[in-house]
Amino acid sequence: MTTVTSWSDVPQFASEAEEAEWWATHEPSAELLAGFQRVSDDGDDWLPPARPRTRPVAVRFDESTLNRIRSLAARRHKGYQTLLKEFVMERLYEEEKREGLVG
Repeated sequence: MTTVTSWSDVPQFASEAEEAEWWATHEPSAELLAGFQRVSDDGDDWLPPARPRTRPVAVRFDESTLNRIRSLAARRHKGYQTLLKEFVMERLYEEEKREGLVG
């Protein structure tokens, strides 16, 4: 096992698989590990909050509509399901705004 003593010794990786393969034969030195800050359990926000859980639902669309949303999503460099969720959230906000439920 090769010991890594400086972050400059760690190469840029093209993929996660390549990185995993490299770390399988290398290990960080104690000095390098000592430079890490511990993630605390006392409520400090060192890590971003967990993403809220979502629940899958089935919504049926005709082929033409699916093709249109997929095409639009591709032009926006997003997944089509992500774009659909954004559309629903935007429309829901507009409806709630119209009914005076939100500012």
